[in-house]
Parts: sequence; C-alpha cells; structure tokens
Amino acid sequence: MMGNLLIVPLIVPFLAAALALLLRSNRMVQHGAALVGATGILVGGITLLTVVIRQGPLVLTVGGWPAPFGIVFVADLLSAILVTLTGAMGLAVVTFSLRAMDRERERFGYYPLLLILLMGVCGAFLTGDIFNLYVWFEVLLIASFVLLALGSERAQMEGALKYVTINLVASTLFLVAVGLLYAEVGTLNMADLARVLPQADSPALIAAIASLFLMAFGIKAALFPLYFWLPAAYHTPPPVVSAIFAGLLTKVGVYALLRTFTLIFVGDVGYTHTIVLAAAGITMIVGVLGALAQTELRRILSFLIVSHIGFAVMGLGLYTPEGLAGAVFYIVEDMVVLTALFLASGIIAQATSNDNIQDLGGLYKSAPLFALLFLLPALSLAGVPPLSGFFAKLALLQASLAIGQYGIVAAALTTSVLTLLAVSRIWSELFWKPYPRRRPLTLPPISAENAALWLPLAALAATVVVLGLAVGPAFRLASEAGQQLFEPSAYLLAVLGESR
Repeated sequence: MMGNLLIVPLIVPFLAAALALLLRSNRMVQHGAALVGATGILVGGITLLTVVIRQGPLVLTVGGWPAPFGIVFVADLLSAILVTLTGAMGLAVVTFSLRAMDRERERFGYYPLLLILLMGVCGAFLTGDIFNLYVWFEVLLIASFVLLALGSERAQMEGALKYVTINLVASTLFLVAVGLLYAEVGTLNMADLARVLPQADSPALIAAIASLFLMAFGIKAALFPLYFWLPAAYHTPPPVVSAIFAGLLTKVGVYALLRTFTLIFVGDVGYTHTIVLAAAGITMIVGVLGALAQTELRRILSFLIVSHIGFAVMGLGLYTPEGLAGAVFYIVEDMVVLTALFLASGIIAQATSNDNIQDLGGLYKSAPLFALLFLLPALSLAGVPPLSGFFAKLALLQASLAIGQYGIVAAALTTSVLTLLAVSRIWSELFWKPYPRRRPLTLPPISAENAALWLPLAALAATVVVLGLAVGPAFRLASEAGQQLFEPSAYLLAVLGESR
C-alpha cells in the first residue's frame, strides 16, 4: 500500500492541470488549482521522504506486472528529496505567479502548463525505467517549450527555438542510446540493467552507449561544451518562468547523470567519470566568466546557473560516497538559491522592464529588506559561510582532496572567487550606487496585497540560512542518499527482490 504514495506527486498536478484547463476562463479556479497541485506535490514528497527514511526505497509496479517486465516507479532517498524540493519550488513559483503573471498568459494556459511541467519533473525523478525517463523528459520539454514561448515576444521566440532545437538533439541521442541498449541486453528497467550489464559481451559497445547517454544528459544539464542554449533562452520569458526553469529543469539532467552513472554505467569508471569530472571543471570556469561579461541581471544569473551545474556534477565525477553526498547537498542548495535569485529579479521586473544593472541602482536605500533577501542567496551561491552554499562546496572540496583531485579543487576555488566577484558587482550596481535617474526606482511595497510576491522570496532566503545553521541533520540525510547511490544494493533489492 505504501507504494501508492509514488502516484501522488504525479496524479495531483495532472488532475489540477486538467481542472485549470477546462475552466481556464475562471481565474480564481486556475489560481486555486495551481496552489492545490503544487501543495499536493509538496505534501506527497514530504510523506514519501518520511516513509523512505524509515523503511528504505519504495516501489510501485503498475498493473501488478513485476520488474523488469512492467512499468515501475521507485523512490529512494535522492528521488524523495528531489520530489519534495520540486513541490517546494513549485509552490513558491505558483504563489509568486498569482501576483506577477499577466492575465494574457494566464488565459492561454500558464497554470496548466506549469503543473504539467512539475508532473514531468516528478515523473523523471520517480521512474525506474530508462525508456520512461525519456518519456518524462519529453513531457517536461513540451511544457517548458510552450512556457518559454508563451507571449510570443521576439526575444522569447528566438530563445525558444534555440532551446527546443538543442533539446531535441539531446532527445534524439537519448532515444538512439535507449534503442542500442535494449538491442544489446534486452531490458530497460534500470535495476535490471545494473544486474545484467556487467555480463554484456560487447564492452566497447557499452562504452559507446554510455557516451551517448553522457552527451544527451550533458546537454539537458547544460554541461560544457553543450551549455550554450541555456543562457540564450532562460532570460527571455517572464522572471517567474525563469525561476522554475533555473530551480528544476537542469537539475533533472543532473539527476539523470547521477542515476545512470551510479547505477548502470559503472563498468569503466576511469573513462566515463573522468570525462564527467573534466566537464564539470570546465563548466564552472566558462559559466562564471560568461556571467562576468554580462550586464543584464537575468543573463548574469543564467550564466551562473551553468557555472554551478559544474559543482553538482563534480561529485559524480569524483565517484566516492563523500563526493556523491556533496553533490546531493549541493543540488538541494542550488535549487533553493537560484529560484530565490530569479524571483528577486521578478520583483525588480514589477518596477521596471529594464534589467541592465548599469541602468539601475539605489535599492539598498529604498528597499533595505529586499537588499537582504537578495544578498543571502547571492552570498550562498558564492559559498560564503555560514550559509548553505559554503558547506556544500566544502564537502565537495574535502572529497576531492581526499583522493588527490587537485585540478578540480583549483577550478572550484577559482569559480567561487569569481562568483563572489560577479555577485559583488550585481550588489554594487543594484544596491550601492545611486539610481542614475531623477526618480528613484520604487519596488512593490510590502503589504497584504503584495504578499504573494514577498513571502516566497522571504521563505527561500530563510531556507538558505536554515540549511546553513542546521547543516548537521541536512548533510547526514545527503550522506545517506550519497551512500545509496554509491552502493545501490537497497535499490536493487527493492525493485528486483534480489541483491546485486
């Protein structure tokens, strides 16, 4: 019976999306359905996480067909953590949208699309079948493409075309890799693949298939050299759409890398994971240098997304329990921080359509609370103690030093210093310097009417602080998730009923 919990994060947003679509002319119904859908994911995720902590991985076999023959949903600690975070980020973005989203986009299906996107993300985190991982990727890709293009502004359409073209290339590579894998071993259940792949007769072909998966997921995660579509697209839609993209979409690509390259493709770690580690280091440096070259706030943040994907993937490249634990903790921290920063840019967008930091200023004097709410996630992104980003980076650095990977340590430290420089530049331009025009920039006031704007940002900024102050319990949970990734025997036992 407990396995039925796995359906909750999928069925609740689906039903809410259907209701919002059927009654799309009723704005109150759309708002209510979106809040219920996001809250359902969050409550389902928390419940799922509680059960998984107590009982171990949960499995649901659809239609009673046992693995590896039927469709299987699986939740281990990593999946449960990420589903919970999906609900939390979804609820923050939905709440912010109630005040920030224009009625024209609402009328054309913004809330149903957002809910379908959240459902697709949860499906990707919970599926136990690599072909169904492809299906869930396509669900969220379709929803995200329409959200990106909704409004049909010139910049949006240009960004959307780049986004969908590159992601379709990734999907094609993914599908080809799935077909080759099935032809070679005759199964697509991920636990079963972990069991049978070591006995495959063609190690060279398996290495080639692993490379295809690495390219496909590398594109979706925005790893170097396949990252360029992200900063070209993420700054173009409304800031609240950018926020959910920043918080969730690239993390699905990182999750797919973590899952497949700890469970399935571990036969030649010296080849595959060395490539991952090198890509992670270059991604860090290239992304932060791109951020330093920009002057528009959301372009800067988009390049910082790319840069800090490198930290999340770094733990996989190290392929130690400590490295994987650091990766899990970093993903959690990064989801919160980037969503908060893009929501902060959304509050600025309520006052002006210009997000060129050289044309803005004076916000520390006119909006000191907003300055604090921006500063906390920005400093966490740079890894300043005692915020959560510091402890996430510290864990990754310690794991790297433990196995003598000094090159990635140098890349991570350099990136952190340059990230601090980038956020200091934002702070100096937006908050310290006087507003260059006669009339000061006036942000929406903190009031009951604007509570939907301020509460999500305040909650996310507070989460950054809490994760830093309560790092012990949070990191213990991440360590357990990292250990499960490194030694997946509990996952295999839950799905197949036998140990590896």
